[in-house]
Amino acid sequence: MDSERKESKSVCVIGAGPSGIVVARELRREGQKVVVLEQKHDIGGQWLYEPNVEEEDDPLGRNPWLKVHSSIYQSLRLMSPREVMGFTDFPFSVKKGRDPRRFPSHTEFLLYLKDFCEWFKVTEIIKFNTKVLYVGPLNYGVSTQDLKWLVRSKDKESNKEVEQVFDAVVVATGHYSKPRLPCIQGMEKWRRKQMHSHVYRSPEPFRGEIVVVVGNSFSGQEISMELVKVVKEVHLSSKSLEIYEGLSKVISKYENFHLRPQIDNLREDGSVTFTDGSCIIADTILYCTGYEYSFPFLDTKGMVVVDDNRVGPLYEHTFPPSLAPSLSLVGIPRKILGLPFFESQGKWIAQLLSGKKVLPSYEEMMKSIDEFYHSKEAAAIPKRHTHEIGDFEYCDKYGENVGFPKLEEWRKELCVSSVVNYFLNLETCRDSWYDDHKLQQALKSPYFTQLSKT
Repeated sequence: MDSERKESKSVCVIGAGPSGIVVARELRREGQKVVVLEQKHDIGGQWLYEPNVEEEDDPLGRNPWLKVHSSIYQSLRLMSPREVMGFTDFPFSVKKGRDPRRFPSHTEFLLYLKDFCEWFKVTEIIKFNTKVLYVGPLNYGVSTQDLKWLVRSKDKESNKEVEQVFDAVVVATGHYSKPRLPCIQGMEKWRRKQMHSHVYRSPEPFRGEIVVVVGNSFSGQEISMELVKVVKEVHLSSKSLEIYEGLSKVISKYENFHLRPQIDNLREDGSVTFTDGSCIIADTILYCTGYEYSFPFLDTKGMVVVDDNRVGPLYEHTFPPSLAPSLSLVGIPRKILGLPFFESQGKWIAQLLSGKKVLPSYEEMMKSIDEFYHSKEAAAIPKRHTHEIGDFEYCDKYGENVGFPKLEEWRKELCVSSVVNYFLNLETCRDSWYDDHKLQQALKSPYFTQLSKT
């Protein structure tokens, strides 16, 4: 026990969202001294709904130090069924008196995260209302094993700044807060309302308006479906006019729902001209154009940079080769089953810091990163899509580093069937589905009864 105590490291986890809380748990399981710094009053990160967006100075969200963190809107429901959403040892089960739907609200998912924190006693190591202002190496130039990190934070209630030194830092601040904006001719001169979906909460403020929604992504489609019921017209501007069946059904259902090509230019009189030459006068432009990775507090002396939304260099989307394992970033990959992946990230980080595992050499990690980048270029995948995984096999391969079990086949099948249903039946997919036989097989898995046996 004494030797274990001597090897125990002080670790700062920044952010108490889904990735931060599970990494904190894994670190504690490995005997590390952990503190989680969270800028808000509660856990959840993105899932801690913030209805008051008026305090955000710029509705386009161009300030790197945003006042509003969550981008969740009021009516949002999960896109994936609850059966696939839980951590591997804590199923997202239906609780009496709460939202029982298979695709529940964001509020229900936040309650699940709170249940997780209570069950594993994570809440007791979180410092709330603590905004991290600066993270940087205290003794840059030493070996990665001897690196120390200076963390400066501010308590929101007392307004006092505190400096602390840690053996390791885990950045778990998410990637759905800093808006990514397009470059459109006339955008700066257009005097009517422009905003990013980051600060969209409900359709009511747009009642009776003509709204242009820029971006045919999931958020653009979902928000357009809300708006079409209260606005005069909604114009969904998309890079491609080739759309899938589910969206086509919605557009044909509503006479005031129009699909448009990309915007060519904007003018001061409120006109919006599209690349096909068509033009309308709009009241609001709502940019559903995604998000950028942003770490305004992180000073790595240029060792980790964000270049066209590629965070790097990162070995396996997690470890900066020149600073690991004392610095790691979790929750970077997109288009994955997040919670199990975050869990495997946490296990790897925890075992590296405890000495149970060792990373490859700097040279080997850089070679792996270079090969990965080259494979993306060869496949003509833009740099900004570097962290879009969309691959069950990658998640399984990642978990092999720490003996993390592969994703169950039923989890993969239910995930795929929900995506297929989404593309076929966009408007009804959360309340009507066609995979009950797969669901019933899944519910027989020991996964769903494990907590009742503890």
